Amino acid sequence: MNISGFILKLFGWKVDITVPDFPKCIICVAPHTSNWDFILGELAIRSVGRKAGFLMKSSWFFFPLGYFFRAIGGIPVERNKKKTSLVENLVRRFNADHRLVIAITPEGTRGRVAEWHTGFLRIAYEANVPVALGAIDAPSKHITVTEVFEPTGDLQSDLVAIKTYYRNYVGIRPDKFTTGLN
Repeated sequence: MNISGFILKLFGWKVDITVPDFPKCIICVAPHTSNWDFILGELAIRSVGRKAGFLMKSSWFFFPLGYFFRAIGGIPVERNKKKTSLVENLVRRFNADHRLVIAITPEGTRGRVAEWHTGFLRIAYEANVPVALGAIDAPSKHITVTEVFEPTGDLQSDLVAIKTYYRNYVGIRPDKFTTGLN
């Protein structure tokens, strides 16, 4: 057991990551209700000897944290500047790199939002990469990445299918998570 696995076990967390170690993949992560989700996700993926980059709002990339976040795979997202398309940039990056795994939270925030972003699906579809479904279930202290979703290109039906998958998971702050489905 490595240090990441030891830390998770010490605090009572279980990790179940059974999806293949894809060279290129998006890991959709939900619920995202706390900054702890980032720490738990990093520890979980590293506990099985893997690495994943992640998107994070650019305001977190200040000195000296910016160096740290970039070193562990962080990709800053400029939320106010729409000059360049994040989707287009990431599709180009997937097409250029031999190995690229990025964790993305479709909620886009730790707040309660029923309307999830579809950019991760557009990236996956256009770059022809699978979407692994990663969940952090706080009551059971269980982190899973056990299902693979193949985007069809129909954003709305794909998003409904993904939200349906996450419907029974509970975040660290339960009041901050909804799929928006009945």
